[in-house]
Amino acid sequence: MKHALVVCVLLAAFATFAREGVAHEVRPAYLELRQTGTETWSALWKVPGQGENLRLGIYVELPASCTNVAEPRATMVNDAYTERWTFRCAGGLTGGTIRINGLAATTTDVLVRAERLDGSTQVTRLTPSAPSFVVEASPGVLEVARTYVVLGVEHILTGIDHLLFVLALLIITRGGWKLVKTVTAFTLSHSITLTAATLGYVRIPPRPVEAVIALSIVFVASEIVRMRRGVASITTSSPWIVAFAFGLIHGLGFAGGLNDAGLPVAHIPTALLFFSLGVESGHVLFIGTVLAMIVTTNAMSRRIRIPMPRWIELVPPYAIGTIAMFWVIQRTLSFAS
Repeated sequence: MKHALVVCVLLAAFATFAREGVAHEVRPAYLELRQTGTETWSALWKVPGQGENLRLGIYVELPASCTNVAEPRATMVNDAYTERWTFRCAGGLTGGTIRINGLAATTTDVLVRAERLDGSTQVTRLTPSAPSFVVEASPGVLEVARTYVVLGVEHILTGIDHLLFVLALLIITRGGWKLVKTVTAFTLSHSITLTAATLGYVRIPPRPVEAVIALSIVFVASEIVRMRRGVASITTSSPWIVAFAFGLIHGLGFAGGLNDAGLPVAHIPTALLFFSLGVESGHVLFIGTVLAMIVTTNAMSRRIRIPMPRWIELVPPYAIGTIAMFWVIQRTLSFAS
C-alpha cells in the first residue's frame, strides 16, 4: 500500500507530461554541418515548430569570416522548420565560434554535428546556458564519450514512456534480486536492437515502433492488475522474459534518439558504448530515486499511521494503462499524418 502511494505521486507527474504530449517527444533543435571543400560547408538547420507555421525563434550565427554562397532554402514539414544553405569561411572554419542566437531565452537544447572531409565528426550539445561552441580540428575520444553519455542520460530521463515501462516492471518485481535480473534482461535486449538499428542492420519506421512501445506499457499494466487479483502468469513469475522481449522494441526507440544525433565516423564504437552507458545510468538513477522514495515513505508511515483502502493498490496499474493507452491511440492516429 505504501508503495502504491509513491507510485501514485510519480504517475501524477507522468500524467502531466502525457497531457502535454512530451512522452518520448524530446525535440531539440539540430544543426548539421558538412564540409564540402577546404573553405566551404553545407548546413542543415532544424528547429521545432510552434504550430500554425510558426517556428522557435533561434538562429545560427556563423563566424564573421563566413558568408553564404547561396540563399537558404526553408521548408515547414511535420511541425518542424528546416533550412538548408551553403557557406564559405575565409581561412576555414576550424577555430571559429558558432553561436545560436535566442537560445538563452528558451528551454531547448541544440544538437550539433560537424562532419569534415576526412570523415571525422565533432558532436556537441548546446544549452541555454552554453549557446556557442568552437569548431575543433578533430574531436578526441574523451569528448565523444562525454557528449554521448550525456545524450544517453537525457534521452532516458526525458523519455517518459520508457520510464513508465520500467516503473511497471518495478511494481511487478517489488525490488530485490528479481528486479536486478529483470533490469539486466531489459538492458541486454535493448542494447541488441539499439546497436543493430543504429548501424543500419534493422530498419523499421519510427512511428509504429513508438506505438508498440506504448502498447507494451498497456500490457504490463494489465499484468499488474492480474497480479493484484491473484492470477499467476509468466510476467509475475519470470518478469525478465517479458522485459527481454519488449526491450527489443524499446531498443529501436533508443536508436531513434541516437540517429537524430548521428554517429562520428571515427568513433562509432565509442559513441555507441557511451550512449548505452548513459541510458543505463538514467535507468539506475530513476530506479534508485523510486526506491529511495519508497524507503522514505515506509519510514514516515511507521511514525504516522495513515489508513488506506485496499483499492488504492489498483490505482497505479489503471493509471499506467490509461496513460499508455492514450499514447497508443495518439501514435496510431499519427500514421495518417
